[in-house]
Amino acid sequence: MNTHPEADGSGPDSRHLLQLLQAMLRIRRFEERCAELYMEEKIRGFLHLYIGEEAVAVGVMQALTAEDAVIATYREHGHALARGLDMKAVMAEMFGKVGGSSRGRGGSMHIFDKNKRFYGGNAIVAGALPMAVGLALADKLQNRRRVTCCFFGEGAAAEGEFHESLNLAQLWQLPVLFVCENNRYAMGTALAISESEQHIYRKAASYGLDAREVDGMQVAAVEAAARESCNAIRQGGGPRFLECLTYRFRGHSMFDTQLYRTPDEVEQWQQKGPIVQLRKLLEQRGELDDARWQQLEQAVRLELNEAVSFAEQSVFEPESELCRGVYQEPEA
Repeated sequence: MNTHPEADGSGPDSRHLLQLLQAMLRIRRFEERCAELYMEEKIRGFLHLYIGEEAVAVGVMQALTAEDAVIATYREHGHALARGLDMKAVMAEMFGKVGGSSRGRGGSMHIFDKNKRFYGGNAIVAGALPMAVGLALADKLQNRRRVTCCFFGEGAAAEGEFHESLNLAQLWQLPVLFVCENNRYAMGTALAISESEQHIYRKAASYGLDAREVDGMQVAAVEAAARESCNAIRQGGGPRFLECLTYRFRGHSMFDTQLYRTPDEVEQWQQKGPIVQLRKLLEQRGELDDARWQQLEQAVRLELNEAVSFAEQSVFEPESELCRGVYQEPEA
């Protein structure tokens, strides 16, 4: 987050692309380990993995500053890590432990860190959009040059909050970057049989927003679009809308039997996944070989092992803390 590629007229330089690759690899390996821990019943409840969509969170975060706000969906582990939250705190939150970013009270779907201005995941489909509008309205009323970035899936386009939020953001010219992560299936229903207009960005454009489609499997393309959008927002250009065309390689959640798509379809998308594409590009440039790749893997593995160890050693909140942050005792 907050790094800028050196411009050479041909896009991000190789050093910056290596940083992006490592950021996506951290998310991928974190999610894969979470799937394993879920099967071991160390992570309980619902679990929605971000595998395959890493380029969106990593690319967009490059355009945001520490003063900007981020609010996401219930599939937000990748956003949290890309935003800079400590992996130990995120993993402990997955375990429901006190060492977690929300003291274990939020779990997988409600990761939160006010110091990072990461205002959490949201279990309500489209629930983040009106909250983003509120944050952006506060910034505009107080003349702060901030951007509020709101991530959501294409399934949100079927909810009333989606339309109400876009309308108000455009009407009041609020500094919001709406990022639709279109993985094509929402919970398990293809857009082709649920939406008459399957290009979500066109719905946003109908409200007057500057809206566009982006290849969500190309991290550099996502970053470039996000930077352009954020620059326009900071200059008073009103809200912007990015529809990032992506694909999740795993089910909607760990309970998903995925009867709505074939294994061949998933395999075809995996072959053009964001990590695969960027790794090939860097290899072609001569900037990445097997030894360097193993170094990246080893660094992520060490960080992940430390995060799991921290989560396992952390404790559950005691029953005496059950009402903490819930009730306020009346003053005498």
